[in-house]
Amino acid sequence: MHGAPQHPIGDAEVSTTFSGMRDSSPPGCRRPPVTERPSFVLRHSSFLILLLLLTGCAGYQLGPTGGQIAGARSVQINPFVNKTIEPRLSEAITHALRKQIQQDGTFRLNTANSGDIIVTGDILKYDRVAVALRARDALTPRDYRITITAHITARERVGGKILLDRDVIGRTDVRAGADLNSAELQGIPLAADFLAVSATPLLADGSW
Repeated sequence: MHGAPQHPIGDAEVSTTFSGMRDSSPPGCRRPPVTERPSFVLRHSSFLILLLLLTGCAGYQLGPTGGQIAGARSVQINPFVNKTIEPRLSEAITHALRKQIQQDGTFRLNTANSGDIIVTGDILKYDRVAVALRARDALTPRDYRITITAHITARERVGGKILLDRDVIGRTDVRAGADLNSAELQGIPLAADFLAVSATPLLADGSW
């Protein structure tokens, strides 16, 4: 029979993918042709990675929250009223809250008694509780936990609308050492910072 010419058995076939190069694969095991260039694959891989990063950051917000524009409103932090017998709390908490407001950036700190929002507070409770004992003396505390509870109120200067009205707690642990009084002096600012960090988001995410 006469028909289309056939290649001799065992003769290597020429790859249609790379012109001028012979395929060294055995008959019946020819490599599949390359359908995508490496640069095309890299471009698509980079796009997918970027898409995953953007998706993962979709729930994260930079800057002020609660619909606030950074620095659009000013806050006046009045000195807190200390209703405890510990004399060093008012200055520590007032200073810590002012510092944290500045770092947060949602509001401008006003020190001229003319802020758009006026923040006042009462220090209600100061506790010092032993949380660990000395290894060789089961009756002597080694570590104490300092806890400060303050009631914070924020209201608008114009109209007097209440924006925040709740208790906030600050705490820290201190090592008693040889002088408990010195340990407390170091611990009170840390507990005040904890309280300020807890209070600032409540102000930023208020009901305005």
